[in-house]
Formats: sequence, structure tokens, C-alpha cells
Amino acid sequence: MRLPTREEIHSAFAQGEAAVVELVLGIGQQMEELAGHLEQQAVTLKELQARLEKNSRNSSKPPSSEGYNKPKRTESLRKSGQRPTGGQPGHEGHTLKRSEHPEHTEIHPVVACSQCGLSLDNVDVTADEERQVFDIPSIRIEVTAHRAEIKTCPECGAENRGVFPQNVTGSVQYGTGVKTWAAYFQSQHFVSVERTAQIFEDLLNHRIAEGTLIKAGQELAAGLEPATAAVKEQLRQAVVLHTDESGLRVKGKWHRLPVAATERLTDYTVHAQRGQTAMDDAGVLPEFKGRAMHDHWKPYFGYEACRHALCNAHHLRELPFIKNQYGQRWAAMMADLLLEIKKAVETTQEKGGEVLPAEALARFDQRYDLILNAGYAVNPRLPPLTAGKKPKQRGRPAQTPPLNLLNRLRDFKPQTLAFMADFRVPFDNNQAERDVRMIKVKQKVSGGFRTLEGAKDFARIRGYLSTARKNAVNVFGAIREAFSGQPFIPFCASQ
Repeated sequence: MRLPTREEIHSAFAQGEAAVVELVLGIGQQMEELAGHLEQQAVTLKELQARLEKNSRNSSKPPSSEGYNKPKRTESLRKSGQRPTGGQPGHEGHTLKRSEHPEHTEIHPVVACSQCGLSLDNVDVTADEERQVFDIPSIRIEVTAHRAEIKTCPECGAENRGVFPQNVTGSVQYGTGVKTWAAYFQSQHFVSVERTAQIFEDLLNHRIAEGTLIKAGQELAAGLEPATAAVKEQLRQAVVLHTDESGLRVKGKWHRLPVAATERLTDYTVHAQRGQTAMDDAGVLPEFKGRAMHDHWKPYFGYEACRHALCNAHHLRELPFIKNQYGQRWAAMMADLLLEIKKAVETTQEKGGEVLPAEALARFDQRYDLILNAGYAVNPRLPPLTAGKKPKQRGRPAQTPPLNLLNRLRDFKPQTLAFMADFRVPFDNNQAERDVRMIKVKQKVSGGFRTLEGAKDFARIRGYLSTARKNAVNVFGAIREAFSGQPFIPFCASQ
């Protein structure tokens, strides 16, 4: 801003009223321009501060984006309860219990009297005291030789050979047990191929080639096709389907990992493209007609044959951010209301109810709208334009984070409160997020996949293992059954 000099002021005064007015108007115009710049800078600064304050706890940013700046988890979205710490009533313990049928028994005889030294070899035992030790016996690889007899018919001279078992195809090969170990370590616990080979050598005193370990995973994935197809079909018939998507590094490039899941089923897909193309190829959502629970990502709404529900855990992360960063009380009020509705639903379910009373529904619905109105009262519909800057000719104008969230809560109110109207719909999408988490652990361990086929095989195996665990099936046994040609196939009624 340029102020007039003393000489310019005297000159204007000498020229008369018109010159003084023009001089003052020039100063006023400069002040207006300066005020506009300051206002825009304040908006920009607010946006930058908001961007810097976002993390995995108050937004949809993944924890991996925080790097070494990951904030300390000193806050929790949960409210303090009345339950004491430790195991709760009804919790099943895992105390080591005495076995009624031990595999081995060792007798420790009494040879002589500890007082006088008299021999007690011929004295009858009057009682005994037993202590049991649970231990792992030494394990080793056993070799089974399969010999097919060859006989010559004395009548016609034809040579006849015995038939080997169907899974015995090579002159020397590894059996189902070795393959199960290999797949279990690599797919369930994310142990690298090299370290898996080291485990075999340390525990079994037998080194297995890394190529053999990789081939075991490929063979397992191929044998899981019937189980994968059955899971996809049951997911299409589910009442509520949890969906999410994450990134996966394959051949040095980012690929997409859509997940579709319920409490009993899990399916993963690896795809080079993002969005609806990947989900179409996964083959679940295109034919799904139930309720899809997700995080409001736009491509999900491309599936119009199903209804939608929004994850309120995302809202509970964003609302405190609006309250703390922008000082808007409506955000805290909305978070409290969502948690209050959640508590009311849980209480009703505990009492055997299947729907909230009509008056409670009306009351919650009215409070929801009142909070939205309070939010709009403190948020302008459009942010101020920079001085001298023309509005965009195409597209919607940019809006502030509080206004974006308000619009979402207003425009998708039925999807946000779906859990209130239908008790089958969960409050959040934590099911899908938990299912994605283990794939991200694999990426942290390995860094990525060298081939797309390897990534797809791993995704199929992880979906199978996740489904088995959800159905209380022993994972190691499920892998062994798959190698035996009988993979575990769940049967779940519509959930």
C-alpha cells in the first residue's frame, strides 16, 4: 500500500475539494484491495493449517501416509465405560488343563527311605503324585516309498502294473504336509520365501528349494477356484456387503485391491485400474442387490441395483477435526448424536427389539436436521474470491471442508442413518477395513509383488484363509484340505 507524501497532500489541498476527494478515494481503493488480499490469505492459511492437521484419526488418510510423523494415540473415539479392566464376565479362559489320556507316562520310583536308608524296592506303592508336561516332540520329514507291483499274467503274458495314488506323480516329490507348511508360513504369517526355507532347515534339518516353496503357493491358489467362486456367489446374495479398496504395489506400480466382505466371507481382487472397472472385474457388486456399506467413494454409487450405507466411523474421524480446526460446535453435536443413536440401537437389540420406537426415530431425525441447520448457519455457501480473480467457468466452485461434510450429511442422510432404520446394517465399515489391514501388513513386510500372477494368487489365498478363520475353521487344516483337493467351502445363509 502506498500512502501519499506530504507534498502530494499539500498539492491536493491547494487544488481544491475535488483533488482531496480523489486522493482519499485512491487510498480507500488501496485499502480495499489490501483487505481482499488479507482475507484470501486468511482462507488459504486456514486451508493449509487444516491440511497439515489431517491424519489417520480425524480424516480418511491412511496411517501409512503419516510416515515418521505419526501422532501419538492419546485420544480415543470411544467413551469411557463402566466395565473394569481385564476379562469380562462370560469370557472363556485358556488355562492349561490336565490331560486325562497322556501319550507317555514316566514312573519315578522310590528306591530307599530318605530317613533311615532302608531299601524300598519290595514295598508296595500306597499312592502317587502326578505332574504333567506339555511339550512338542522332535519333528522330521518322513519319506514314504510307494511301490507299484508289476505282474505278468501266466495265461496271456500281459504285464500288469499297480496304480499309484492320484497325488503321487513324480519319482521324487514333496507331500501335502510340506506344501501345507510352506503355504501356511508364507500366506498366513507373511514369512518371506527365503526365511521359510530357513525355518524348514532349522526345524526339520531339511533345506527346501525356494522355487518349490513358490510353486506350493501357486498350486494352492489353483486349487481354491471352487471355494473362491462359492464365496463370490454368497457375497452377491448377502443382505449387507462391506466394501473397501486399497493400494498394492505390483511390479513397481500401484495396483488396486478391492475387498468385498461380510462377517463370514472375504474376497479380494487385484487389478491394474482403479474404480468401477476393478470392482466390475471382481464380479460381486455388479450383481449385488442388498445394502452396500462403504466410505462414500463416488464409484460405489455407480451401482444402482443395490442400496447404500455410509461408514459412520469416517464421520466420527472428520467431525472432531471440524470442531478442533474450525471451532464449530455443530460438529461435536453431530458426533454425539450419532453415538447416542448407536447406543439406542444396541440397547434395543439387547432387549430383543428389532426396531426403534417411532417417537425415538422422529426425535433423532429432527435433531439431525437441527444440527445441520446450525452448521449451515456458520458456513457460507461459497468461499470469498481472491481480489481481482475471476470465477471458474467450468465445474463446481471449491468449498470448505465443513461445508463439504455438511452437504454429504444432508444429501446422504438416509445412507448415513441406515443403521438406525435397519438393525441389520452396522454403524461403520470396520469389517472391510479389518480385512484390508492384513494385506497392507503383507506389503509392509515384502514391499510388493514381483508379478501380477503372484499378487492375484496371494489375494485368492488370503480370501480363503480369512473366510476359514471367520467360520472358526482351523487355517492349517483348511490349507491341508485344499492341497488334498477338498477346499473348505462355506455355506452362509443370507447375512
